[in-house]
Amino acid sequence: MVRDAALRAQYLQSLGIEQWQLRRAAPAIPAPATNGAWRELAAEVHGCVRCGLHATRTQTVFGVGNLNAELLVVGEAPGADEDRQGEPFVGRAGQLLNSMLRAMRAPRETVYIANLLKCRPPGNRDPASDEVASCQPYLQRQIELLRPRLMLAVGRIAAQNLLATDTPIGKLRGMVHRYGTAGTPLIVTYHPAYLLRSPTEKRKSWVDLRLVCGELARLRALPSDP
Repeated sequence: MVRDAALRAQYLQSLGIEQWQLRRAAPAIPAPATNGAWRELAAEVHGCVRCGLHATRTQTVFGVGNLNAELLVVGEAPGADEDRQGEPFVGRAGQLLNSMLRAMRAPRETVYIANLLKCRPPGNRDPASDEVASCQPYLQRQIELLRPRLMLAVGRIAAQNLLATDTPIGKLRGMVHRYGTAGTPLIVTYHPAYLLRSPTEKRKSWVDLRLVCGELARLRALPSDP
């Protein structure tokens, strides 16, 4: 706990912003899905040939994290490191994402992390529309199994595809959107890879993380369904 607090303080200090205290998190709502359902879905993704990306991938990148997580982080697509290791956000961008999660007192092992695409587009190009259409049902099924309290879309492509909009990411930030028929709350922030290229935008990302923390606190305080 002391080490986590020190890492959080170090991250915030690097951004040049004051620390913000969040009340202790309530226990996450257990997901109703069985491990068997997750294994079946992972096996389906592993053998997927729905689009041309299966011919160039090293392996699929299904997702990773706590199956009882209340926060689901959704990125765009695997990169080269993720394609080699089979896990999302493991490169430099993943290290920054880990710091961002620790700053929210929601370390990586407490959340679930997935991507729109389960295979890497060659050269890290933007996903094609047919690739997104082929892969998005897998993410939708993950969301149904996980039933997160809140989703965090990182990056323009993830945000625009999840919200079915072409609105610039700068205008999607700062508010709580709703995803899918269940109306799952969704917040948008910049992709960690973008923040590495544009470090002056990190202050804005902390504003987004504060919004995530506040919304989670609000959702936890709501009466439970009978």
